[in-house]
Amino acid sequence: MTVTLADVAARARVSPATVSRVLNGNYPVAASTRERVLRAVDELDYVLNGPASALAAATSDLVGILVNDIADPFFGIMAGAAQTAIGEGAPGRAGGEKLAVVCNTGGSPERELTYLTLLQRQRAAAVVLTGGAVEDPGHLAAMAAKLARLADAGTRVVLCGRPPVPSAGDAIAAALAFDNRGGARRLTEHLLELGHRRIGYVAGPVERTTTRHRLEGHRAALEAAGLAGAPDRLIVHGPYDRRSGYDATLELLRREPGLTAIVAANDTVALGACAALREQGLRIPDDVSVAGFDDLPFSVDAVPALTTVRLPLHEAGARAGRLATGTEAPPPGGIATIGGELMVRASTGRPRRS
Repeated sequence: MTVTLADVAARARVSPATVSRVLNGNYPVAASTRERVLRAVDELDYVLNGPASALAAATSDLVGILVNDIADPFFGIMAGAAQTAIGEGAPGRAGGEKLAVVCNTGGSPERELTYLTLLQRQRAAAVVLTGGAVEDPGHLAAMAAKLARLADAGTRVVLCGRPPVPSAGDAIAAALAFDNRGGARRLTEHLLELGHRRIGYVAGPVERTTTRHRLEGHRAALEAAGLAGAPDRLIVHGPYDRRSGYDATLELLRREPGLTAIVAANDTVALGACAALREQGLRIPDDVSVAGFDDLPFSVDAVPALTTVRLPLHEAGARAGRLATGTEAPPPGGIATIGGELMVRASTGRPRRS
């Protein structure tokens, strides 16, 4: 159902003319009145663009790509591949070209919703959401409602590297989810097969789906090896950055000086872990093995090269771009799970510490 200017006026308890003045900015309006009108606009998801409002079913040539941090290669690779695929989706100047805009949320749930609102107001043709989601019931409910509004307005919603949003239903055109559980399990199984039993885990932020799924895979491998009672004190949470890996590794060594292996939430975190170990005079992998996740471009050039799980980030991003422009059919059921490949390199070896 299309929200009209009259609906906004009724919600804000002002005249339609006052709403028009606030939105056009061409006439002085009291600050309290302006705030009331803008709050009503947000609450009702009113489309500010006049022509777009009149053409409720129409969409623009805009595609939004939401990322947590464009400086993080994990997101940069997916966003770049998606943007290229979107640009190639309708070549020429026949009016079918799409403009892909990358929106950097900084990991903020509030910014994520704000960008979706802005894209809705612009009648975006499609939206691609990348990376894990925040597991907060309130945010998930708000996301489901927002995505439903986008879909109702004709916007195609694609998830890339993110599990389906609960209650979003048919609002999601396609979801490409990474098998984070399976990849993490294989990584820990590799260390167990080498003989490691005192394994520290540097996890990502507690509230993220990616964190939970990778940690579940790690724990599943320990349980299968008869180590279900492995203490939670060997798990430290933090951001997905190098500093987190550095600080968490020092904390793990304080808690368990006899640690023989560290699994990091991702490759960037693993680099921080390696730096902390070297600073403590420990050799990799002779004293402590280190493993990462994602197989980011620098992983093979690290010293020693990182054992990790390779996720097809470029391929997933390109596929998401094609799904966003409708040049590729959605997977059966709308959901595809993409597995990772274990890459065994020099940063892991058999434990030699007693």
